[in-house]
Amino acid sequence: MKVISVTDFDLASKTLRDNDLRQALYDEGAVIMDQVLVNLHGDEHKSRRALENKIFRRDFFKYYEHEVFPQTLQETLAPFVEKKRLDLVDFGYRVMLNLTADFSGIDRPKRTPEETESLLAYVKRFAQGATLVHSTLDKEEVRADVRLKLDEFQEEFLQGSIDRRLALLKDLEAGKITQDDLPRDVLMILLQNEDKVELPPAVLCREIAFFMLAGAFTSIHSMSHAMHEIFEWCAAHPEDWEKVHNDRIFLQRCVHESTRLHPSSPTANRRPACPVHHFEGDDLKVEDEIHVSILEANKDTKIFGPDAAEFNPYREIPQGQTPFGLSFGLGMHSCIGRNLAGGVVPKGDTDPATHHYGTVTLIVKELLDHGARPDPNDPPRMDETTERPNWGYYPVILGGQS
Repeated sequence: MKVISVTDFDLASKTLRDNDLRQALYDEGAVIMDQVLVNLHGDEHKSRRALENKIFRRDFFKYYEHEVFPQTLQETLAPFVEKKRLDLVDFGYRVMLNLTADFSGIDRPKRTPEETESLLAYVKRFAQGATLVHSTLDKEEVRADVRLKLDEFQEEFLQGSIDRRLALLKDLEAGKITQDDLPRDVLMILLQNEDKVELPPAVLCREIAFFMLAGAFTSIHSMSHAMHEIFEWCAAHPEDWEKVHNDRIFLQRCVHESTRLHPSSPTANRRPACPVHHFEGDDLKVEDEIHVSILEANKDTKIFGPDAAEFNPYREIPQGQTPFGLSFGLGMHSCIGRNLAGGVVPKGDTDPATHHYGTVTLIVKELLDHGARPDPNDPPRMDETTERPNWGYYPVILGGQS
């Protein structure tokens, strides 16, 4: 098997846009990722993404950012404000949990702390299954446990959510309700269009589990990295504390700059769907693999300047490039929830009062408004269960000088 490594930004961009190359990053995580959207290719991918894109439209993201998420954020943060401390990683899971459940289509009928803990445990284990390619754990043990957790998730959460939506579809057919009365989530869309996509029960379960973990997992690590970079930057540039507090456009630029340096997936692996000639001059067979280093491509000095490896929220971004580089992907497998997490890149005439900032910036803003600072007596630690450079524990104290 031939393996090509790509670190150049332009070549990485071309590779990610090449429709003759299929997703290969999650092959080891097939226990949770087999036949989910991100692993599909060609017409099958196009038809399912077209359906799910009905949910992930800009008006949906704005609705969640302005109407739904602020209440979820306040409710989740309240007990931590009382304690005056939190772990960014644990808090990130909790604050994103209800949001990802909402757009995935998972009902939480009990609304109890125990129910939340149960759902949280599923999402964390599913995330370990999806990222097995970078795991430092016993991979067979993880696979076996994920299979068990999928069955338990189906019984505890998914089946009841399916039954309620099927009952609503019967009411719709009978004229008792209108389309506007249906939940606006991925599960509802898939059930309403079963004739357009082939989704056996096991695949449907993995698809919804994937949206749960993808929505929470990526945003959690983007948030914790952004907080760390802001802490470090403002320690060296104390004059910018006021700006990160009062200028939301600048704060979003900080989040985007951190996202460039810390992509939630540091690599993007591709395999040819058929024999192809790659841009590097190689003829590739279906068993060959291309490893695109998003981490290195995002630090390409030709694109982002001589200090590309450093955090600089004042960075001048070349015309036509995004400030977060390739962190949300390109082409058919670009992140379907990019606008939900990252918001919209501001323009010169952007109105800060109506701008769409994304959930990560909203969380960072709220934490900073509560005086979040690193705990000097409890240093953060990296996650030792994965080779991905993510924080596993990042304690902060609240109520400090803001």
